[in-house]
Amino acid sequence: MNTPTKTKAYLLLEDGFKMEGTAIGKIGTSGGEICFNTGMTGYQEVYTDPSYYGQVVINTNAHIGNYGTVDQENESDAPKISGLIVNDFSEHNSRMGSETLQAYLEKHGVVGIADVDTRSLVRHIRDKGAMNVIITSELPEENLKEEIKKLPQMDGLELASKVSTTKPYILGAGNKTKIAVLDFGVKRSILQNFVQRGCELKVFPAKTSLKEVMEWNPAGIFLSNGPGDPAAMDYAVTTVKEIVNIEKPLFGICLGHQLIARSFGIGTYKMHHGHRGLNHPVKNLKSGKSEITSQNHGFSISAEDVEKSSKVTKTHINLNDDTVEGIEINGKKIFSVQYHPESSPGPHDSEYLFDDFIKLITK
Repeated sequence: MNTPTKTKAYLLLEDGFKMEGTAIGKIGTSGGEICFNTGMTGYQEVYTDPSYYGQVVINTNAHIGNYGTVDQENESDAPKISGLIVNDFSEHNSRMGSETLQAYLEKHGVVGIADVDTRSLVRHIRDKGAMNVIITSELPEENLKEEIKKLPQMDGLELASKVSTTKPYILGAGNKTKIAVLDFGVKRSILQNFVQRGCELKVFPAKTSLKEVMEWNPAGIFLSNGPGDPAAMDYAVTTVKEIVNIEKPLFGICLGHQLIARSFGIGTYKMHHGHRGLNHPVKNLKSGKSEITSQNHGFSISAEDVEKSSKVTKTHINLNDDTVEGIEINGKKIFSVQYHPESSPGPHDSEYLFDDFIKLITK
């Protein structure tokens, strides 16, 4: 049997670090901020998480694609990543009824590169920090330096409105507890966690006014995860401040957490290389228990600002680097976490947070 010819591909980081591999997915050129995810499974959920919009993902797990893809594991309508970097790429899929990852990436126009030393590449990013990368399977290697200069920096980018729904929609119609969702790039599994707990959701575009949200008369409001720099989202911070003024219960995850923090004077900053994976240990300071969490964020809130604040109390910390992973607002029905408690992909340790919010609304 003849072995199919592989197309050569290249990647270039903005600091000049270069690698050669083989093309996967669509033949083409793509780029964005490089980041790595340490999860052993769940690659399809990662690629379709809107929080990755504008980023090129490295899977640190050496073998990717062996169980294919199925529609039920999409976290949005299509992959949101700008590109993919893997070590060993499987052309075959083992699950009955699944599509090969190659066919899935081609169908959705995702450019990728395989057969590169991902361990070396991740070590480089851990040392040098997050930066832009360009991948190509169509351009000459010498053209990449000019192409990478065209990419925007993640600092200062407002991306949530690019992945948000364009019009409101309802999930869990007829359920008892009404929760309004401001969609900054929400994952489907987060919405399902609410629906499974008896909530009716109305999901609104990111830039919806509070007046329009309140016309639906929700019992509580949820701020979703999403991509981009929270410091570029003054429109959302203004809305959060308005929610605080009307004393409506409020829960935020990831980007939603950062927006709540900023609305109370807590600064945010771009991390050296972020947290992305399924095994991040977080301590709940209220219960004293630790949780293994799923995370995906490149920005964080200022621990120093939280310590100085009389309005905000720290509730969760990351046990790897002591970054703030959760807060609550003193005297208010408002709390948030930096990580993803919906466990898709990842452990189920933190699903209690959905129950906590519903209790906060209904008590």
